[in-house]
Amino acid sequence: MQVFRFVLVLLLLLVVEILRVYFIMPFPGSQAADTVHIAYWLDQHSWWIRLPLLLLLAFFTAPLWQLLGGRGKFLALLGVLVYAVVFYLFNFRFLADKMFYQPRVTSFLPVAAAGVANNKLVLGIEINGEAKAYPIQYIGYHHQVRDTVGGQPVMVTYCTVCRTGRVYSPLVNGKNEDFRLVGMDHFNAMFEDATTHSWWRQVSGEAITGPLKGQALKELPSQQMQLSAWSRLHPSTLVMQADSNFSKQYEKLASYDRGNVKSSLEKRDSLSWQPKSWVLGMVVDNRAKAYDWNQLVQHRLLQDSFANLPFVITLEDDTASFHALRRIVANYSLSFKATAPNSMTDSRTGSVWTLDGKCIVGALKDSSLQPIPVSQEFWHSWQTFHPATAK
Repeated sequence: MQVFRFVLVLLLLLVVEILRVYFIMPFPGSQAADTVHIAYWLDQHSWWIRLPLLLLLAFFTAPLWQLLGGRGKFLALLGVLVYAVVFYLFNFRFLADKMFYQPRVTSFLPVAAAGVANNKLVLGIEINGEAKAYPIQYIGYHHQVRDTVGGQPVMVTYCTVCRTGRVYSPLVNGKNEDFRLVGMDHFNAMFEDATTHSWWRQVSGEAITGPLKGQALKELPSQQMQLSAWSRLHPSTLVMQADSNFSKQYEKLASYDRGNVKSSLEKRDSLSWQPKSWVLGMVVDNRAKAYDWNQLVQHRLLQDSFANLPFVITLEDDTASFHALRRIVANYSLSFKATAPNSMTDSRTGSVWTLDGKCIVGALKDSSLQPIPVSQEFWHSWQTFHPATAK
């Protein structure tokens, strides 16, 4: 009976350590079910569970030690050693914030001096006249980068497993909050705030468990495109520099932009509507719709009207930089067709427009199309977080 009690307590300790991390990291099967609330409870109460079990283990070990022979004592010590190794691994190696760190040095340079290739994808932000570009190769490793743009604090986030780039205001109830990467929910990065320890989903900025459940961070407008396209639109932009402390980590994401990384969690499926296929997703009046990236590459221009919003999605000649634009000018809904490289023509007036929505020739010259939010991400991500999406 004493041996049984010892083994049972040791197994319970192992289960607690493993499940606490298993549910929030991409282990086989861990992201398939809605287990985030179990993971949160285990995480918040881990020491309240761990300490009584450790005391019980010590209580059962003392009398048991007198009964065991040499082999039994060896096995008991081996069991305790196994727990110690599991405790170390699941508390100091396998946790998200022990694998992915925020930059130690955050610096910016103008495009000409930045040393970042023009064909690298960036997440661009412009606030109060100040523009900054964050290479996805860098922020993809860090998952979040804290900065100030146009006098406002920003939280630049990216989840490489979902291919979701989002920028948020880090203000929570008026406080400039600190966040740490805590793990994943349905393969999407989760952050924990330092004040209430609530967990926040990267793709939506919503707190999904904890005291602030239901609240959401304010999303700030951002655009994903190649640095060459962003700097054309924002010539005075500053570009985030690589932190030399993480050169090896950045190198692993060198081919992420085109979806050619080795990791099965991050590699693109070139077919359409597969879990790792790229889609463009938008939400209008709480209705969601996804568009096949392959179709955009083939036609370079997609037109639609969704939730009473007529719009056009365009793709530049670099086949990476895209724009979503409301195709209404002076209360008229325009239709477009792709013409010369990096331009399109509206059928109503024959005016020529850039693919980012500026009319440069014709009756509507100097008019502009209003940009609308659209994001490129993996189909599995869009479908998971927008289960009623149309396509």
